Amino acid sequence: MELFIGIMSGTSLDGIDAVLVETDGDRVTLLARTNSPFEPTLRHRLLTLAGGGAVTARQWGELDTELGQAYAAVTTKLLRESGHSAGQIRAIGCHGQTVWHQPAGPLPFSLQLGDGNRLAADTGIIAINDFRRKDMALGGQGAPLVPAFHQRVLGGVNHVRILANIGGIANITVLAPDQPVLGFDVGPGNMLMDLWTRRHLGQPYDKDAAFAQQGKVDATLLAHLLAEPWLALTAPKSTGRELFSEDWLDARLPDCMAPADVQATLAEFTVTAIANEVDKWPAGELLVCGGGGHNPLLMQRLAALLPGWRVDTSNSAGVDMDAMEAMAFAWLAHQTMHGLAGNLPDVTGARRPAILGAIHLPG
Repeated sequence: MELFIGIMSGTSLDGIDAVLVETDGDRVTLLARTNSPFEPTLRHRLLTLAGGGAVTARQWGELDTELGQAYAAVTTKLLRESGHSAGQIRAIGCHGQTVWHQPAGPLPFSLQLGDGNRLAADTGIIAINDFRRKDMALGGQGAPLVPAFHQRVLGGVNHVRILANIGGIANITVLAPDQPVLGFDVGPGNMLMDLWTRRHLGQPYDKDAAFAQQGKVDATLLAHLLAEPWLALTAPKSTGRELFSEDWLDARLPDCMAPADVQATLAEFTVTAIANEVDKWPAGELLVCGGGGHNPLLMQRLAALLPGWRVDTSNSAGVDMDAMEAMAFAWLAHQTMHGLAGNLPDVTGARRPAILGAIHLPG
């Protein structure tokens, strides 16, 4: 068994999650976790960049460096809080901050910022990042990568088990007996709800769905949102802020609607996009992870839309819903260090399994 650190900062840009795990590749045990919020001006600059805002090469490079420093700082915090030293850690797996994801077209690519060289140098630990582009070089989407980890820690059941990760984007992993693992993005998770909450309440997210529960779902707007052609695409598929942006939402809003009604409709959009895909499978178990698992309205509506399903969080199966993605990148670091593939071609569409990531040595 070896110790690995996983670092995740997702599409929601709500902060950096870091975990310490012990693993031999088959078993993965969470030992410690911590979180650091983004400094507000850094978060604003990242949101501007991810939204397609113009930046200079200098600003781009400075963001890359600043994120590398932030990832190193959260690593140091995790080690201090857990009572471990850098010398005990085999490697860090760092997702990086996605600022543009373009899996289709003549020049597909996915770009995550966060200087791995600085992370390795500042912590004294081998750092692995840039996990997505090898898969894309092999014709894959580069995402989602977490289904391979879901299979390892939550597979092997004799019924259909679907994991729904509700972060900024929502994606699902289908673990069905005697079938290949499937996984793909299904649409916005918290991203549009967070955007609307920032605009109207000046808050980063709708805590306990208090804002959404003041409103009513507008059936016309919901139908308009669900008419997005991307939702009808078959897997493999992935998406991000590049599609489900502020401009995308504004283009679909009516001239006059109560803000709380919009928020309620955005919540219903998120769960309907998930439920429409889950309901294609024989009823089984839906386990939610990510920030959406804390949203009582999303959980209630998923249960209502999927009456034959057991709907719960991944905590009920023994995997912390808030640590899941960071744990996945710690496990992916293990795969890379041992020369093992980290992608699932049935999920991403890549031509073959591949060892993922760029390795940065501290010395």
